[in-house]
Amino acid sequence: MTMDRRGFLAAAAASATAALAPRGVLAQPDAIFAPAPGDWRTFEVTTRVELLMPEGASQAWIPLAGFEAADWHKPKGSEWKTNGKATAIKSGGADILHVEWAKSEDKPYAEIVSRMATRDRAVDLTKTAAIAPLSEADRQVYLASTELVPLDGIVKHTADRVIGFAKTDMEKARAIYEWVVDNSYRRASTRGCGVGDVAGMLKSGDLGGKCADLNALFVGLARAAGIPARDVYGLRIAPSKFGYKSLGANSEMVTKAQHCRAEVWLDGFGWVPMDPADVRKVILEEPPGNLAVSDAKVAAARKALFGAWETNWLAYNTAHDVVLPGSKVGKVGFLMYPECETNGARLDPLDPDNFKYSIRTKETTFA
Repeated sequence: MTMDRRGFLAAAAASATAALAPRGVLAQPDAIFAPAPGDWRTFEVTTRVELLMPEGASQAWIPLAGFEAADWHKPKGSEWKTNGKATAIKSGGADILHVEWAKSEDKPYAEIVSRMATRDRAVDLTKTAAIAPLSEADRQVYLASTELVPLDGIVKHTADRVIGFAKTDMEKARAIYEWVVDNSYRRASTRGCGVGDVAGMLKSGDLGGKCADLNALFVGLARAAGIPARDVYGLRIAPSKFGYKSLGANSEMVTKAQHCRAEVWLDGFGWVPMDPADVRKVILEEPPGNLAVSDAKVAAARKALFGAWETNWLAYNTAHDVVLPGSKVGKVGFLMYPECETNGARLDPLDPDNFKYSIRTKETTFA
């Protein structure tokens, strides 16, 4: 608790510094973070799941990289091998491989190879384009409450306070983005990517956590302000070409490299990428660590991550409250890790060494 309070006070101090610092100004020529659409890159990601100590009939639900966005992410299919019964399914918008093993199988395993093409994104926010409006069905989905992100009570009250006199959705999204960066902090001790309990964070006043917490906070406030928004759950799969150690996968083993991002829908622009959580990650983790909010690397990331992503990252899905078909335990708030049950008991998805699962990535040249 003491460490969390210190982190919160440090975030408050950093917020005061940010108010004095010119945003987006690069103090050093080498502090560059400027993703822009360019060449497509192709990747192959291999996920291997093994149950070390099955205690009866077992099953697993493994996210597949099925999210499709024509301008930046193209899934190229998945293939798998297993000694169980495997079925590709969709649940709540998530592509999942559901694998079932009989209780007689003492060494259950599944190995999935997924391929995808990605490229960086950046939306020109200075001019609108002829973009088809968001469908009414999608608008309802991306303005809806979830179990972890209610849109009434303290969430609505906070959103109203944050947007103040902002009129347009662009102005409101900017106000929420800056508020999350200024008032949250990345807590190193948070397990995995966090939980995303937005109401709980606001009620406690402790706005610490990791990407599934901080970007969920952004998404929840945006939805409460009437702006369609969504989390995009995925995995870092390559180093940052801009030299940011904290914003890339720096080895082929990416078992713990899960990362969720955020998007808002702005009429005339479409889905616009955001990532306030990665700004706080740069502050805490970019070498030498604990950077000032006014640091050139932080300023560059803060400027770019309102409207751009470096897509050294794959996207699994945007699903919340995901039902796991056949589960004895129940649904999950989001699906970004392999999930597994043996004899009706859920294994810990944040403990891959004892689960056990591994994820490897490599860049390829397939068409």
